[in-house]
Amino acid sequence: MRDDEFLAQVRDRGGHADQHEAREATEAVLTVLAQRIGADEAQDLADQLPSPLDLPLRGSGADADTSGEVFALDEFYRRVADRSRTQPDTAKQHAAAVLSTLPQAVSAGQIRHVRTQLPDEFGPLFDHQA
Repeated sequence: MRDDEFLAQVRDRGGHADQHEAREATEAVLTVLAQRIGADEAQDLADQLPSPLDLPLRGSGADADTSGEVFALDEFYRRVADRSRTQPDTAKQHAAAVLSTLPQAVSAGQIRHVRTQLPDEFGPLFDHQA
């Protein structure tokens, strides 16, 4: 999947006005995801995403000092809201739009690996259809 195809799906699922808004949401969600999962897993996920969508997973969100942090879904939303300068309800929409698009962009095995590093409460976000 090309980055413009990924962003078009995020735009449609998240109700974003344009690709620019979809890109900002995607970067925020992937950066926080990189903080939550292990650095190796973030790199593996990044390897399967088209550039430049891989950058948030390879950047500051995925360094050894901040990756693999343990925090719940509410904290995930709060961090996405902070990064995207939005309200928590909007951050929930961003997370659902981006995480539900990932299974169309990367292998099923990679999605399983990511999901095993997250609490069960994250699961529905990967299955969400807007």
